Amino acid sequence: MGETKAVYFDKPGPDNTRTTLELGRERADALGIEDIVVASYTGRTGVLASEVFKGLNVVVVGGVYGFEEVNTVAMLPENRSRIEHNGAKILHTGHAFGMMGRAVKNKFGAIQVDEIVANVLRLLSQGVKVGCEITCMAADAGLIKAGAEVIAIAGSARGADSAIVIRASNTHNFFESRMLEIICKPRG
Repeated sequence: MGETKAVYFDKPGPDNTRTTLELGRERADALGIEDIVVASYTGRTGVLASEVFKGLNVVVVGGVYGFEEVNTVAMLPENRSRIEHNGAKILHTGHAFGMMGRAVKNKFGAIQVDEIVANVLRLLSQGVKVGCEITCMAADAGLIKAGAEVIAIAGSARGADSAIVIRASNTHNFFESRMLEIICKPRG
């Protein structure tokens, strides 16, 4: 059994993005992990990730069409272009922990099981929760393989401040996922 370090940031947020990506790259190299999944709505973090992880299978998860405005996404066209130019893939799809549950809650006010799972994962951090979620979303889309070890990177609203090593699963088999390591996350 080897030792690894975990980094805990004093505060969440985008100021941690570059360090989070670099720590993720170090761990990917050390473990021989080829699959990287990164949350990025506007594409800013996705551009940085596509540079830091160039040559690996990078999946930038940009959220669902129509979340903020019908038939649109928040990803800026210039960021999309740079991400694709760097060889990364972009995925726009519904949140694994919330689309239908959110619809039921909005219509009827009932809490759904996916919200409970999401809130339990938020006990670690918002980015850890999103990292688990985007890994399922990428596996559901066939962009990574269920069962593979993946570096998942996400954050708290903007930028990246959390990175984990996770054994991927599809959403319908979520409890077969395994969070193997926390690379970094905000302490608070």
